[in-house]
Amino acid sequence: MYFDLIVIGGGAAGFFSAITCAENSGKSVLILEKSSQLLQKVKISGGGRCNVTHACFEPRELSRSYPRGEKSLIGPFHRFGAADTVEWFGRRGVVLKTEADGRMFPDTDSSQTIIDVLLDAAEAAGVRVHTSEGVTSVVRNEDAFGVATDAGRSYTAANVLLATGGTRNHAGDELAGRLGHALAPATPSLFTFKVDDPRLEGLLGLSVSPADVIIRGSRLRSRGPVLITHWGLSGPGILKISAHGARDLAELDYRFDISVNWLPDTDPAEVVAEKRLDDAKRQISTRSPFDTIPKRLWVSLLAAAEIPDATTWAQLAKKDANRLLGQLTDSTFAVTGKSTNKDEFVTCGGVALDEIDFRTMESKLVPGLYFA
Repeated sequence: MYFDLIVIGGGAAGFFSAITCAENSGKSVLILEKSSQLLQKVKISGGGRCNVTHACFEPRELSRSYPRGEKSLIGPFHRFGAADTVEWFGRRGVVLKTEADGRMFPDTDSSQTIIDVLLDAAEAAGVRVHTSEGVTSVVRNEDAFGVATDAGRSYTAANVLLATGGTRNHAGDELAGRLGHALAPATPSLFTFKVDDPRLEGLLGLSVSPADVIIRGSRLRSRGPVLITHWGLSGPGILKISAHGARDLAELDYRFDISVNWLPDTDPAEVVAEKRLDDAKRQISTRSPFDTIPKRLWVSLLAAAEIPDATTWAQLAKKDANRLLGQLTDSTFAVTGKSTNKDEFVTCGGVALDEIDFRTMESKLVPGLYFA
């Protein structure tokens, strides 16, 4: 069976590529997805709400958020960036809203909205979709590709696009490697930190924004919301630093210390001094004096600073105040691992960037082979 384009991978990138090709050229397109489900990471992204893009509409600024592809992505973002993404979904009846941290979600707050749009657009454009059909080999012949699958089928395609996502399972990079591409080793990226610390007990779901995170003994640092989970620490502030430090943290076997400043935009010493004057008789544990720190975390940090619940602001000794300031601005946590592979959205590594023409996303080595 012949197709003008075979897309390997039924995720967001694969669907978007297939739709774009079919709509703009009218060519025959087939998506091959090895699992029984389509767009599964779209479904769970953003906690089931699907953060579609980011409200950053200047290509050079947006590219700075990519730790290993900054220069390469400036050109592609000029040709199709966040504003184009917003417009693309808008034409299809999906309104994207912007949250305080810049993330953009469908106004329905449901990832199913995005899934439905992609599935409907693919069907309308005539894209064929086969699930439970993993690709076992791709061979470049004289003027076409031969594609074989684990369902025992063989296809011929003028062009092939690899959209297999992260290289953790080695499906996409093995195919690219057999076609002659050099491969950077796969390393997990965008992961949460495993932390077992009494200060976090009973605080599941609590978030502080913003917070500063520093990897001790390195130059790695980030700012953003930090979320306390049953596993440890997550949220954009953690995920961002894990992406930028993907290789460094892997070399440390995901065992290192981090420092969290829960109040990066506040002078807590000044607030404490004011409280000692204005609320001298009030118990410190009654309420958090900082808007961004919930009471449960405040009480936990007080305990870590060895300050009894009944202590009033007037009774707060200087040494106790210093310990409390340390907990607020320099909480050190021992990281003993990362989230499991199944939870990761991104891997660092894969096809070498200098082997791709970023004007077209076509392989420089194999004509007709493309990457998403």
